[in-house]
Amino acid sequence: MYKLSIIIPLFNEQHRLSYNLTILEKFLKKKSKKDIEIIFVNDGSYDSTNKIIKNFIHKNKKNCKFRYISYKNNIGKGFAVKKGILASKNYWILVCDADMSVSPKQFDIWFKNNLIQKKDEAYFGSRVHKQSNIKALFVRKIIGFLFNILLSLLFNIKSSDTQCGFKVFNSHYIKKIFRKLKCNGYAYDVEIALLLKKHHIKIIELPLKWRHQKGSKVNLIKDSIKIFFDLIILKVR
Repeated sequence: MYKLSIIIPLFNEQHRLSYNLTILEKFLKKKSKKDIEIIFVNDGSYDSTNKIIKNFIHKNKKNCKFRYISYKNNIGKGFAVKKGILASKNYWILVCDADMSVSPKQFDIWFKNNLIQKKDEAYFGSRVHKQSNIKALFVRKIIGFLFNILLSLLFNIKSSDTQCGFKVFNSHYIKKIFRKLKCNGYAYDVEIALLLKKHHIKIIELPLKWRHQKGSKVNLIKDSIKIFFDLIILKVR
């Protein structure tokens, strides 16, 4: 069943949206309005993100169903994704980063190749999958490698790339799981992986095409430290 909700969290993305939204627009023009809904979640942006997204929705409302969730304070990516997930209405739910480092058409590739089928599974894009096509900064690869070692030590998580922002869930289980999510920041991916495991939802890692995009809001040092402390809190909890 091809009925897809795409969740796109946003925070101060004005400098990247003009290009990244063209990728989304091309994707939507090839789809039936009945097949897709896009849910933008504006996580307290204070730049022109709000204006750009509203203009995009007005321009493309004939091609797709849209929902726009916006609130004043920046709370965190985990909270934004949760808001989008709980508002979704379709059978499959894709979480996709606003930078479009992975194009939404990656879902179509997985779907057409019958890699996405079961309602009791979750599908994580993996940048370390041997079939993935990746262009990333070397320092990010090193940090990702060290992060996976830490996860293995703390939680015994077998997923090789929890932090990739391209994930597919099924409506059969995902709202129940996200209602239990407590982490509002970047470490939410890890908590979701743990909750999926607790509820016996198997995580399937799939290959993808991933390209590093300039203008990321992630500070490799500051946010890495924050994620580390979030993981310690999650471990204690």
